[in-house]
Amino acid sequence: MNAQKVKPSHLQTGENAEQQACDFLLSQGLTLIARNFRCYYGELDLIMQDGKTRVIVEVRYRKNAKFGSALESVTKAKQSKLINATEVYLNSLHSEELLPIRFDVVGISGDGQLQWVKNAFETF
Repeated sequence: MNAQKVKPSHLQTGENAEQQACDFLLSQGLTLIARNFRCYYGELDLIMQDGKTRVIVEVRYRKNAKFGSALESVTKAKQSKLINATEVYLNSLHSEELLPIRFDVVGISGDGQLQWVKNAFETF
């Protein structure tokens, strides 16, 4: 018997939010390079390209703002993890693939509202 695994609803919600963010960013002219790059430090949700800039996109979903908005959930600790994971990602590339980096955040609320913050934080 070939039983299919059913994903828990919170994982499916996260995937749906990432797809919504990806579709929106593609409609804004960005190009998808990779999804869900995983390493010791965590995961990079979306890696995209905007012109000659590589964009690391953190997608955050919040059903409601009871404990803060989706954008507010990207704390300094989360930023640090994203920066470390980005360094691992960059070290996996050939030198000709290296481009300037920008960190964006896409926040999605339970009612489907999407907020895109370009250059949400800086590091390099």
